[in-house]
Amino acid sequence: MPFLFYIYMFIDYAEIVCESGKGGAGRVSFRREKFVPKGGPDGGDGGDGGSVVFVADSNLHTLQDMRYKKSYKAENGDSGATSRKTGKNGQDIRIPVPLGTLITNKSDNNVKADLVTNGQEFIACLGGKGGKGNVNFKSATRQTPRYAQKGLPGERKHYTIELKVLADVGLVGLPNAGKSTLLSSVSSATPKIDDYPFTTLQPHLGIVKYGEYQSFVMADIPGLIEGASKGKGLGHQFLKHIERTKLLLFLIDTADENPLENYRLLKKELLDYNPDLDKRKYIIIRTKIDTKIDNDKWSEIDDYLEISSVSKEGIPDLIKQIGILLNEK
Repeated sequence: MPFLFYIYMFIDYAEIVCESGKGGAGRVSFRREKFVPKGGPDGGDGGDGGSVVFVADSNLHTLQDMRYKKSYKAENGDSGATSRKTGKNGQDIRIPVPLGTLITNKSDNNVKADLVTNGQEFIACLGGKGGKGNVNFKSATRQTPRYAQKGLPGERKHYTIELKVLADVGLVGLPNAGKSTLLSSVSSATPKIDDYPFTTLQPHLGIVKYGEYQSFVMADIPGLIEGASKGKGLGHQFLKHIERTKLLLFLIDTADENPLENYRLLKKELLDYNPDLDKRKYIIIRTKIDTKIDNDKWSEIDDYLEISSVSKEGIPDLIKQIGILLNEK
């Protein structure tokens, strides 16, 4: 079964400042035409300021763009014109973000939006309303009003933007279990691979395409250690990315002296962090089988798949099994 794997630089946190545009001022003017020497007020309203809007986009998988741009400002509205013409509205700033983005107002630490549906929007800063022109203030007792409203100011807010990935599949394992090697074996990516703990310091996200039209998103999570659910090691920095996955892959080294115990350790850390993770489908994977190490301890685990990321043995079967589980109702 052919498949392709694409990798993106994964950024899951950013702080930005948003500022909406101020409303345009209303116009003070009077109708002046030939044969109409005493025309009434005709000042138009000011245009509304542009807003700053976050939009969930299923084609994005990282907050990478916000790594370089920290400030977003929408346009101001134009002032009103003569002949009752309304000023032009300021253009909105629309910021695309991945599905699974949490937007928190930094001033009060309240989550304002959780964008999980493609096209879902959140207005982070509402544009100021345009002021009314003097045409709006004419009355029976005030025939020639000589004042208009100023436009209302825009808003300026400081937000933290956090991504909890909506990956279909999450890779879970102790340090050096072979997660990054698996990723590199099915992609052109070259994640850092070495024989020491925490070589992977941030999650990586990839899209696996298999068959002709199907695909799924996979998240490579840094290695877990005992106490991760309480923040030990990289702790909460990456456990949050497991919360929204549909399927978990538990990767365990074929040479592990006690694979069943370490599987239970991994499962315990996940459930201590979030008990709802017990509802996730999962596959236990015996990695590095190309080393040809005999290990009777694996007989204690009833069901698992064997793979070698070096020889690629078992990789097509793994991708096929993932596809089956994700498509089950």
